[in-house]
Amino acid sequence: MPRPKVFVARRIPDEGLSAIAAACDVDVWPDRLPPPPDALRDRVRDCDGLVSLLTDRVDAALLDAAPRLKVVSNFAVGFNNVDVPACTQRGVCVGNTPGVLTDATADIAVTLLLNAARRIAESAADAKAGRWLTWEPLGWLGQDLVGRTLGIVGMGRIGFATAKRLHHGWGMKVIYTKRTPSAEAEQQLGARRVELDELLAQSDYVSVHADLNPTTKGLFGAAQFKQMKRTAVFVNTSRGPLVDQPALAEALRSGTIFAAGLDVTDPEPLPPEHELYALPNCVIAPHVASATIDTRNAMARLCANNLLAGVRGEPLPHWVNPDAAAARRK
Repeated sequence: MPRPKVFVARRIPDEGLSAIAAACDVDVWPDRLPPPPDALRDRVRDCDGLVSLLTDRVDAALLDAAPRLKVVSNFAVGFNNVDVPACTQRGVCVGNTPGVLTDATADIAVTLLLNAARRIAESAADAKAGRWLTWEPLGWLGQDLVGRTLGIVGMGRIGFATAKRLHHGWGMKVIYTKRTPSAEAEQQLGARRVELDELLAQSDYVSVHADLNPTTKGLFGAAQFKQMKRTAVFVNTSRGPLVDQPALAEALRSGTIFAAGLDVTDPEPLPPEHELYALPNCVIAPHVASATIDTRNAMARLCANNLLAGVRGEPLPHWVNPDAAAARRK
């Protein structure tokens, strides 16, 4: 019986790739940059499985160009790059890698919050550039954390893990937005569910952990930043398109808010000449929330398990579209 053929859109950790290679004929895109759309369609044309990344658009055109494709295993918890309805309609299974990057992402959210609040990147850059002249009573003054109010926009797994660190570590009061109440957050953290307007007005720190969908795209614009305290710090580790970046830049430039920490932008990568880079009160990381050895290895294992289940016609361990089972490609 011929081995399934699989295309991997970029090299993933060997913990997953070796498992796929042991059971399938694997074609791995060799470059650091993702395959262009035409190349991606060409490489999956006769494949049974695809390992995709957030940078790879899996749309109807690609699916129609690959009539043998049975499974798309996304090396990410998010799947905004995949047209899930189109996959379901064609009987193509979609898998993702949830759960395993919760702690790593929460750690980055706290890291960015601390960095922005205490002006670490700005003061370190000044020191490196020779602008550290002496101990200054008014030099690089930042914001305190102990006892302040933290607003979590989207109290899911990552939002809860972030709030838990800041509540227990710095005694922060926690308020949050969520479509339904979070009993876990309310019982363990004393968190209070509020509407977004109240959260913005009361929070000293706003940390965003919301999904990207039509209702959240552009959720944070000029009006929202004006509702925040002038001493507030804004952190986004979810998705770049949730934020109107020109509005954020203006809020930072004008002192409407104190600082921001971003692990995600729109687009990615953000061009080096972008105005946000020029603002000393904006800390930008290159989408590294899940970038720990253990986390990426765990993601690779989940990705491989989804891929192998898909090519074998088995239920995916982490199945985004189980409705595809009824029309599953043979």
